[in-house]
Amino acid sequence: MDIWLTLVAVLVIDRITKFVVINNLSLFDSIVVIPRFFHITYIQNPGAAFGILAGQKWLFIIITFIFLGAIIYFQKRVPLEQKAIRICMGLIGGGAVGNLIDRLVYGKVIDFLDFKVWPYIFNFADSCLVVGGLLLALLLLKTDKQTKPEEECKGQER
Repeated sequence: MDIWLTLVAVLVIDRITKFVVINNLSLFDSIVVIPRFFHITYIQNPGAAFGILAGQKWLFIIITFIFLGAIIYFQKRVPLEQKAIRICMGLIGGGAVGNLIDRLVYGKVIDFLDFKVWPYIFNFADSCLVVGGLLLALLLLKTDKQTKPEEECKGQER
């Protein structure tokens, strides 16, 4: 349940923030929130993170469906006790669906979080994808390291 609750929460926040931006700013408008640090700047990204593979809309749509298929597949294989892993899966899924909707509706992803200390503008869905992916990788590495000593001990008992 925590996968889908997280996914829906991310999706709702993503859609609301993009709705506010689209309905209150014109393309390329920027609002200074914290001078020289953080602005809200409305752009449309035709690619993936950092604008890579611009114009490959259908590739990203297919990749999103693969990610969603993986989440559906693994949801029953990740124990309910592993809440952190399940929440990471929801963050990734919610971010992927948020950007998928943009690609289907606008043909591009709506970006607006403009930290002047970072060279790229991004959105809430992107943040959830990155944070969820990094945390998931760390959790899986930690889980793998915890299970390896047991496997090594089993091999030595023979």
